Amino acid sequence: MSGTSTGLMPPADAVTPVRHPEAPAPGELLGAHYGQCFGCGAGQPHGLQLEARAGDGVSVTAEFTVRPAHQGAPGLAHGGVLATALDETLGSLNWLLRVVSVTGRLETDFLLPVPVDTVLYLEAEVTAVAGRKIYSTATGRIGGPDGPVAVRADAVFIEVKVDHFIENGRPAEIRAAMNDPDQIRRVRAFEVNP
Repeated sequence: MSGTSTGLMPPADAVTPVRHPEAPAPGELLGAHYGQCFGCGAGQPHGLQLEARAGDGVSVTAEFTVRPAHQGAPGLAHGGVLATALDETLGSLNWLLRVVSVTGRLETDFLLPVPVDTVLYLEAEVTAVAGRKIYSTATGRIGGPDGPVAVRADAVFIEVKVDHFIENGRPAEIRAAMNDPDQIRRVRAFEVNP
């Protein structure tokens, strides 16, 4: 991983991440945290509809298929869409820590073009925790878990309280999320990036 920026290097007093005892089991599908999320929501027809699964330790795997609506250059995925896929996968890690957090910094490296109709396999893990800061890293591979690395990212997420979303989100969406009868979905609705 790049991780060379000062803001992406954990401080000397950072600790090893610990998977929460109530975190989803390895292999369990995490599902969408919010149906309208561009990254993982089924309610976004042009979204990524990324599916993440809990991995071992504090790690996740995810995948999505690059569709024509995701292209930038003809026949190739838009770089912003690839950054979104990395951000969404990294954000899913916080479910394993059982914290609510937002992206503080995301540094992305684009190594290979990703063609439309390609399945992008993503792997992410938390590398350290320092106070409210959660340090993590991710890679995206073309065509399979052993395929060539096309994109990678390092990130810092910042733990926040649910009030962050209530105070900054649009009232209609906040009410809809809070009134959702699916309790798990309602809790996960606030595990989103700003």
